[in-house]
Amino acid sequence: MTKFSTGEDDQDKTKKHVGDEYFLTSGDKVRYFLEEDAVGPDGKLNRSKERAVNKIGHALHELDPVFRDVTLNNPRLKAIAKDLHFHSNPLVLQSMVICKQPEIGGKGRHLSVSGNRSSLLIVPEHNDSTFLYTSPPSALGFWFALEACTELNGALYFLPGSHLNTDITKRFVRMPEGGTDFEPIVDIEKPLDLRDSPGESALSIASDYKLETCEAGSLVLIHGSVLHKSERNTSNLTRYAYTFHMIEGQPLATYDKKNWLQPTDEMPFTPLFGTVNA
Repeated sequence: MTKFSTGEDDQDKTKKHVGDEYFLTSGDKVRYFLEEDAVGPDGKLNRSKERAVNKIGHALHELDPVFRDVTLNNPRLKAIAKDLHFHSNPLVLQSMVICKQPEIGGKGRHLSVSGNRSSLLIVPEHNDSTFLYTSPPSALGFWFALEACTELNGALYFLPGSHLNTDITKRFVRMPEGGTDFEPIVDIEKPLDLRDSPGESALSIASDYKLETCEAGSLVLIHGSVLHKSERNTSNLTRYAYTFHMIEGQPLATYDKKNWLQPTDEMPFTPLFGTVNA
């Protein structure tokens, strides 16, 4: 198994993050990624397919009629986006169903499998603008709980106020030699929505993560700079969620051409307010 880690806790810091084409070319497709513990030493599933999938992504909002209607043709969602005053020209990208399977749903870990090759992706505590970097940072996550989210089945944890003083200091990029890695950001920018804010001192920011349980049907909005995570699902229940992201479009922000997820000629990022039924 080839290890693909977006975490920074690897013992060998000199190793390049590998990645694979199945993951890197999934931005305009619907692909399936497996739970790490659902695959045995022999490379075969050790449980049913339904209980082996970690997530499905990353273009559900474009290719699946149900998710397209919920995401792009939803008047209530468009009203929320307008009322937030977070973006002027929001572009929609990276949609996923995250399954968080019973007893094996890990801390942001999944396998991508293509033929006889597999890669492990580890996503620990993080902020979304690191992975969907724009200049200035502008990512916003829309996270819908499809089932009740509890402490036992992997509800989200947030570090309150961390978006106010957590700079985006690195970005997750495609490497010229292939694969992915983190690249330092030289000129650190304040997030677009906070540019006119005075900021907060470090003393006013919480030091401990806060668990946010929620009922099925809840919408959780996730600022691109806020630190968040989820723990292993130790229950016998799934924790399904649907999530997608918005970024600011031109001319107020520029999407980084090095980001792992790139628009294609066939599927550019969709302007939310320019969407028509399809």
